[in-house]
Amino acid sequence: MNQDLAFNPKRRLRVAAFILSSLGASFFAEAKTDGDGSVEIGGELRQWHAVTLDLAGPHAAERDRAPHPFLDYSFFVTFTHESGVPTYTVPGYFAADGDAANTSADSGNVWRAHVSPDKTGKWYYRTHFSAGDDVAVEPSKGKALAPFDGVTGSFEVAESNKSGRDFRSQGRLEYVNQRYLRFAGDGTYFFKAGPDAPETMLAYTEFDNTMTMLPNKGPLKEWKPHLDDWNDGDPTWGEGRGKALIGAMNYLHNAGANVVSFLTYNAGGDGDNVWPYRSRDDKFVFDCSKLDQWGTIFSHAQSLGIFLHFKTQENESDDNRAGAARRDALIPEAMDGGLLGPERKLYYRELVARYGHNLALNWNLGEENTQSYGEVRDIAAYLDEIDDYDHPIVIHTFPQHQDSVYPTLLGAKTAIVGASLQNEWNQAHQRTLQWIKASELAGKPWVCPNDEQGPAGLGVPPDPGYKDFNGTAIDKHGHTYDLHDIRKLTLWGNLMAGGAGVEYYFGYKLLENDLVAQDYRSRDQSWKYGRIAIDFFQESGLPFPLMRNADALVGNPNNVNGNFCLAAENEAYLVYLPEGGKVELDLSDASGDFKVEWFNPREGGKFQKGSVKKVSGGSKVSLGKAPADASEDWAIIVRR
Repeated sequence: MNQDLAFNPKRRLRVAAFILSSLGASFFAEAKTDGDGSVEIGGELRQWHAVTLDLAGPHAAERDRAPHPFLDYSFFVTFTHESGVPTYTVPGYFAADGDAANTSADSGNVWRAHVSPDKTGKWYYRTHFSAGDDVAVEPSKGKALAPFDGVTGSFEVAESNKSGRDFRSQGRLEYVNQRYLRFAGDGTYFFKAGPDAPETMLAYTEFDNTMTMLPNKGPLKEWKPHLDDWNDGDPTWGEGRGKALIGAMNYLHNAGANVVSFLTYNAGGDGDNVWPYRSRDDKFVFDCSKLDQWGTIFSHAQSLGIFLHFKTQENESDDNRAGAARRDALIPEAMDGGLLGPERKLYYRELVARYGHNLALNWNLGEENTQSYGEVRDIAAYLDEIDDYDHPIVIHTFPQHQDSVYPTLLGAKTAIVGASLQNEWNQAHQRTLQWIKASELAGKPWVCPNDEQGPAGLGVPPDPGYKDFNGTAIDKHGHTYDLHDIRKLTLWGNLMAGGAGVEYYFGYKLLENDLVAQDYRSRDQSWKYGRIAIDFFQESGLPFPLMRNADALVGNPNNVNGNFCLAAENEAYLVYLPEGGKVELDLSDASGDFKVEWFNPREGGKFQKGSVKKVSGGSKVSLGKAPADASEDWAIIVRR
């Protein structure tokens, strides 16, 4: 060996660097080569299924700065049906090597876009690819980049082969200027019931580059209680990772739930363990492999008929205000200090590009949102602009803020179409009804589910017997309630006001609470009650979009917690008795005969006959006695 090399470590390093740099031009050339602008179409080429367009584009790496892969390139694709309608222009995204979920790659030349085609037949595509400083958030700065811009082609789409609760058998879920969302495919309406917790669902150890800043308060999850719910043939990533969270989605489906809720950004929040970035504090560098792995969960959930509730930011970091005691303190985790700036634009663009093709979802502007009217308006408008699928945009805020926040957002003033309501568990009926009425008066009916229940420490309690829990929650005033009260006044209370359903919050004091929950079985019985209600509302044949709250018809003009009524007057009535007993229905303004049937909201099943089989309009009428268990809750259907 050359003695100079043997005894001079610094010289040995310089020589090694020279050798590597000499090899780089040829040995590493293939790995860093730009694509040729060719396009590959993948996925199941069927109506409502995800179709993927991969463009062989410029080579990039997540940490590149010149050009910056997320800021200095802009990629969109226009998809158009052969008839000319519809047409969608959707944002695309940098996908590293095209298989990052499995390889954990952070570089490559694959640029990807998704579409979920509405129609069968031929679809055409055209790429729009430009480059320039910050072009992703300032389009005017860009110039078309050959050979990646203007690539055209077509593909054929066949009919869907899915059935049952798979959303691909129903089509895209849309806001249709009514208080219920409707599937574009089969025209049915959507009612939901499922978990609002844990908000940190995505703080999962088997996602790449996932960590927690608060290991005691916001630990990462393994989802071990649901590992055995994974089935052969279900998706995974890497070397068999992801089974436990995939299993959790399977459990929810089998338990009857049809929605799951999660934060996609909670840096600075009370969990501080979920963000889409390569590193927590760099809001311009996304983690390609982690986001692909999130997408695997989302796609599987959709195939199971599980709605995706994207809560896009955490309360603690939604703007630059640090709280009443520290108003002058800045929140570095707040994107653009709460404004619509480059950080926020890039963040929402990435969410829409990667996940907007999913059929049933909403974009929630933030958990317990405290942003100003102008900030909320601008963010909603931007989301509405970049999401050509027009997924519902909703907002969540504190119960005590609703009366000041929501009125400013009603009607045509913003792109918001719904409230994600947070209220005490026994106020669901009244508060749902309040915002349904107010939004209808403003000319744009809101979709109003009850998505979080107080008291904050308790929420919806676990089932009786779960890990020896007695089933009873006790609030600070000594008042008690249980899952039956939740069924009566939260679930049915919301639905009987005209609401769109529920998500159940787990509190922070009881077992499997909001930040640490990993076992959805803790509320198994509540999911059963939710499924019974969903099936009833979807299968009863009642004209719910035409029905309005009419509690006064059952002697409850002030809409207090008692007997509830929905009515399409002179056509159909639904009466709910939370505590059973007898009830009179005021049919003074109706005419003709109506049949009377009873439904058991605890067990479901077929409609039953009570002591009265038929009533006639023109006066108040008794609906008789329940078929059995007259002291329990019952629903009564009165229709022609």
